[in-house]
Amino acid sequence: MTKPAPAPDGQVADAEDHNWVDRYAPASARPYLRLSRLDRPTPVLFLLLPCWWGLALAVLHDQTPRLEDIWIIVGCAMGALLMRGAGCTWNDITDRNFDGQVERTRSRPIPAGHVNVRGAVVWMCLQAVIAFGILLTFNTAAILLGILALLPVAVYPFAKRFTWWPQVFLGLAFNWGALLAWTAHTGALEAPAVVLYCAGIAWTLFYDTIYAHQDTEDDALIGVKSTARLFGDQTPQWLRRFLMATVGLMGIAVVSAAIDEANVLAMVLALGGPWAMGWHMAWQLRGLDIEDPAKCLQLFRANRDTGMIPLVFFCAALLV
Repeated sequence: MTKPAPAPDGQVADAEDHNWVDRYAPASARPYLRLSRLDRPTPVLFLLLPCWWGLALAVLHDQTPRLEDIWIIVGCAMGALLMRGAGCTWNDITDRNFDGQVERTRSRPIPAGHVNVRGAVVWMCLQAVIAFGILLTFNTAAILLGILALLPVAVYPFAKRFTWWPQVFLGLAFNWGALLAWTAHTGALEAPAVVLYCAGIAWTLFYDTIYAHQDTEDDALIGVKSTARLFGDQTPQWLRRFLMATVGLMGIAVVSAAIDEANVLAMVLALGGPWAMGWHMAWQLRGLDIEDPAKCLQLFRANRDTGMIPLVFFCAALLV
């Protein structure tokens, strides 16, 4: 396969249209911002929304909103942005040889030659240090959880080399915020947060399997594993299972969080979250075409709305 020349200004092939990095960022900063995937900001929500789910259910659980919760909201947003950037930079460092062989990723800054490995390492560390400074403003239990989160982040880029289920490792990393935000509010990790975390992992398996179908041919050529390759034509059946797991586990998390202190109306409203989320996931399944990479990318990005749906219901439950 002939390697196409990268765009003159280093644009990445799967960047979002009219993104702010390509339009407004200084030319010298663009390669580093692209390393952090800030030209594709949608997946930041995939890290952030589980944080906000966890905080909302924690407040529903103890019925004790605090002024400090405002900082948890803001701190999680900043931390999600920074740690997603650091994680993507780490992913591109470890995958630099693979990325150059895949049509969709060969225009990324490292394989395209716009950033060297040393510069990428420095940029990764800078983002991680700032994120750690934010983490230190939380309570001790949340800080310890935040440090422990580095383990799945570090392992994820290597998972596709040794397992057909690398999306599980992505789910472990991306949904950690559900545990952290709950603990930042309550001071202790409890069962509802763990069940919510598992619901988030099932959701990640759903959307990232769709995403991985963009690269199945290239992945097969270079020996990279994924659930998309594993499931093949059986993908819709597997996605239905992940849908049911997401809805079921999130429903259990809501009930276990609300059962002691929340009133019945609040619990019913909160349970509307996983129910409506499931319908949105079902809508995606109706439009899925695993042979159409553009459609897979469109549905993947639609999951920003999928994850917002339960948050709206959880917040409504807090108001009654």
